[in-house]
Amino acid sequence: MRVKRILAAVTAAALACTAFGAQAADGKIKIGLLYTLSGPAAVLGEQSRDGFLLAMQKLGNKIGGLDAEIIIADDEQKPDVAVNKAKEMVERDGVTFVVGPIFSNVLAAIVKPVTASGAFLISTNAGTSNLAGADCNPNLFVTSYQNDQVHEVSGKYAQDQGYKKVFLIAPNYQAGKDALAGFKHSYKGEVVNEIFTPLGQLDFSAELAQIAAAQPDAVYAFMPGGMGVNLVKQYRQAGLSKIPFLSAFTVDETTLPAQQDAAIGFLGGATWAPDFDNAQSKTFTDAFVAKFNRVPGSYGAQAYDAALLINSAVTATKGNITDKNALRKALEKADFQSLRGTFSFGPNHYPVQDFYLVKAVKRPDGKYATSVVKKIFSDYRDNYVSACKM
Repeated sequence: MRVKRILAAVTAAALACTAFGAQAADGKIKIGLLYTLSGPAAVLGEQSRDGFLLAMQKLGNKIGGLDAEIIIADDEQKPDVAVNKAKEMVERDGVTFVVGPIFSNVLAAIVKPVTASGAFLISTNAGTSNLAGADCNPNLFVTSYQNDQVHEVSGKYAQDQGYKKVFLIAPNYQAGKDALAGFKHSYKGEVVNEIFTPLGQLDFSAELAQIAAAQPDAVYAFMPGGMGVNLVKQYRQAGLSKIPFLSAFTVDETTLPAQQDAAIGFLGGATWAPDFDNAQSKTFTDAFVAKFNRVPGSYGAQAYDAALLINSAVTATKGNITDKNALRKALEKADFQSLRGTFSFGPNHYPVQDFYLVKAVKRPDGKYATSVVKKIFSDYRDNYVSACKM
């Protein structure tokens, strides 16, 4: 996919003489969006991109009073491609912020090239354990979660339900490993099998046969994007739906349009759902549906929050984007109203927030979405923050 640029409308020439213009010579700020926008996982990146751009629309295409130029690139779900695109953004385009990516292996590849340049990396989805702990980075901020945490929701639920035996399945990359580690952090029963599949696998017949043979009390799956679509459909077709299906990023707003009735009633963990009960969240959900004709998921909500976070920091520094220390301190304050309500950063720049059990439902308008069942964790910090020394 070709790199695209979205340039906000030029304001009056007098802007260059204001206090903002004195700090940013051309009265602009450049922000790079680096997401997976092609292939089976493109829907994840599209949700994130659209959530960020919807926030920019709300902000009048300005960040802290500066006209915003948004540079959008497709990492193609390939770490080497992502590194090249990220370097172009910071070295050629001179962005102050890189926003993204979706996948943890891509985050691991781009974090040093971006932050070593002096730019800030705002991850709106990937949140690996090492970057929350020993490898934490002063110029990395995460608006999503630490990867383990959302999976801990289902682990806690399975433990509370008294499930004695659970079957685990995830793709073989860092986020998959974090997912199952997170589930096991909260679940103390027997893991009858733990399978890591190739990233991008779409045929799960062999794994489903193993589930049928094991007859667990529940299945826990982390299979984002097209992997999740196929797994859920094949799970129903295999006649396994009597075995409770728990997940994260397997049954959500990015997969439900394809899964539809096959996913109804399946449970998962999340930091947010489209029926969240606060006015800002309702406004965001309605605006997203009206503009894109699809229901937003956490990918979109977390990217929307990232735009508000950046705006709050640049506003606090009065448009001075050259003072990196001041900008960093302003980011750390997280002085914006999150769609999630309660939100702050821990000392590792990962969120402290609430987590919920959600289930797949069909909305009155015929669209499919997740819906909050109950809160599982309140003001929850990740398990790696103590290892972060910044």
